[in-house]
Amino acid sequence: MDTILGQTTAYGRRRKLRTMTEGLDLKDIYGATIERIREQGGERARLGMAALMWITHSERLLQLDELLHALAVEIRSTDLNAENIPSVETLLSCCLGLVVVDREASTARLIHFTLQEYLYTSPNLFGPTHSIMAETCLTYLSFRTIEDISSTSPLQSQPIPFLEYSSLYWGVHAKREASGGVVSLALQLFSQTETHVSTKLLLEDVNQRPGQYYGCIPESGPLIGFTGLHCASVFGIAKIATSLISQPNCNPNKSDFLGRTPLIWAAICGQEEVVKLLLGRQTVNPDEPGGFRRTALSWAAKMGHEGIVRLLLEWASSKPDGTDGWWGKTPRLVKMARGRRYVNPNWSDMHGQTPILLAATEGHEGVVKLLLGRKDVKPNMSDSDGQTPLSCAAGEGHDRVVGLLLGRKDVKPNIQDDLGRTPLSFAAYYGRRGAVELLLGQEDVNPNTPDDGGRTPLLLAACNGNHETVEVLLGREGVNPDVPDKHGRTPLSWAAKSGRRGAVEMLLGREGVNPNVPDEHGRTPLSLAVSHTDGKGVEAAKLLLGRESVNPNMPDNDGRTPLSWAAGSGNHETVEMLLEREGVNPDVPDKHGRTPLSWAAESPYRGVEVMKLLLGREDVSPDMPDNYGQTPLSWAARNGYGRVVELLLEREDINPDMPSKYGLTPLSLASMNWHKEVVRLLQARRSANPNLAQPG
Repeated sequence: MDTILGQTTAYGRRRKLRTMTEGLDLKDIYGATIERIREQGGERARLGMAALMWITHSERLLQLDELLHALAVEIRSTDLNAENIPSVETLLSCCLGLVVVDREASTARLIHFTLQEYLYTSPNLFGPTHSIMAETCLTYLSFRTIEDISSTSPLQSQPIPFLEYSSLYWGVHAKREASGGVVSLALQLFSQTETHVSTKLLLEDVNQRPGQYYGCIPESGPLIGFTGLHCASVFGIAKIATSLISQPNCNPNKSDFLGRTPLIWAAICGQEEVVKLLLGRQTVNPDEPGGFRRTALSWAAKMGHEGIVRLLLEWASSKPDGTDGWWGKTPRLVKMARGRRYVNPNWSDMHGQTPILLAATEGHEGVVKLLLGRKDVKPNMSDSDGQTPLSCAAGEGHDRVVGLLLGRKDVKPNIQDDLGRTPLSFAAYYGRRGAVELLLGQEDVNPNTPDDGGRTPLLLAACNGNHETVEVLLGREGVNPDVPDKHGRTPLSWAAKSGRRGAVEMLLGREGVNPNVPDEHGRTPLSLAVSHTDGKGVEAAKLLLGRESVNPNMPDNDGRTPLSWAAGSGNHETVEMLLEREGVNPDVPDKHGRTPLSWAAESPYRGVEVMKLLLGREDVSPDMPDNYGQTPLSWAARNGYGRVVELLLEREDINPDMPSKYGLTPLSLASMNWHKEVVRLLQARRSANPNLAQPG
């Protein structure tokens, strides 16, 4: 082993290890080294074996200071003896080369992955491993210095390296193996769960797991109602839960500060053995709602815990005729067998979400299959927004769940939510091609059903740029590609407005699509495409201008042409494309008398480039006033766009002192708005031409 460690690089160590072990059994090498560790005797042997145990069986990679503190704990001591914390050098020497330290990452690890495999397959090396680790963690949490830290206040400034690991993982080790000492220490900890800092750390960790939000953990104050049974349910420690339930003062239905009972916590965390234990108690209500008015079944369905859902469904009952038995009289047989204890498989939480809707939303196929296997489960029950399990599964793109739901004869695929959206609408909007294909495969699905805003599934898909779903919808016979919404905008208009090139190309390729349909404001798809300030609609505009049938001069209700919109957006690429199109008039004023040049002069984005393009045209009038007498120079001066003012002043035919209807010249407007640089430019132009009149 010393020979291996003598290599200066990781590659060298691996190569030396391969060379030395050719024809040898690694188990023999590791076994001999471990025997040497034991032969050291006394504290050195204990330290070396304990380090190997923690590095091998910890639930996550331990930081070096965490490992050293764990090794320093004397089980059932009242506080940590700082003098008992080993040095890194002592640790390494006791492990005889089987452990290496990454100084940069401040972690300790085994020398080779094969050693990890060897130690895993040798469970008797360390004795009752997980009991020892759980007891170590619980001893650490019972230290006076730890107990003095309240969960109601921030952690003290001094480092407590092993606190987090002990809080989050003692129960994980105890679930695997719990000696009498572990149970005793756990019960001691449970006497102060509401105020112990480990409880807060545990619940904050559970709350931060991906996709798992259960409610806010208070920053101050005790975690009222969170008992030892709640904690045992979170970890799933059936042995400790059994001990707690047998105590005379234990209330297994007690709700904590989040409104959760122990059964609900066990259902959330997937602790099937504890769920089975609690359901076996006559006093436990299996259908007690907690926070969000969710029952254990609701949580288990949402989290996808099939085994727990199956257990809870055994307590579900219905009338002999197959109808629900939740309102009215409980069936006699159920009353006798269950003592009025039953589970409602159609329970709605505070958002109106049933177990099957929660499972469908999360895509838990197995749970949905279990629930659909019951005749008393209502697969069309909607939530408070009117969304059904099918709508939620389709919108999330859970195709297999969509297929399961559609396979049930009583599922209605055209149910609209409170905004008129169907399952197909959701699938189309979010670009769920598989779900769209499954829904379109149903004969009774209407592909043109509009929502309350008049938006069809095709329009929603085009608006969001989901060209794959646009393609599928356009391939369905009977889909009308030109249905406008309540504001007169067609799928092509929305695709163009959103700058969705793929959707625009597909729609333009569909026979019968009119590319000039104006909306209620008179805006055409081209007008909408060219109005992006960020150039997002350039590609869509290019496709539209490539069609001879597209009218590039079509004005909207205010008389603004596509060129006017492009110029006002400072989009020089679309302006250039429009100017290259035959028949485009670059000087058409709108209803307010403003030309494309006038709009460009006011653009705060890329107006300079647009100004250069327009001023380079002989057919553009640089001094044309609008209905209020304001010229392009007036607009630029008023807004303080110095570079635009410079470009305009370069034209010989510009009158820098043309007053508006209110007698305000460009210089007056610049002065009024404190644009000093523009004032300087205009005054310089006057000095260069003394024949100009003084400003009014």
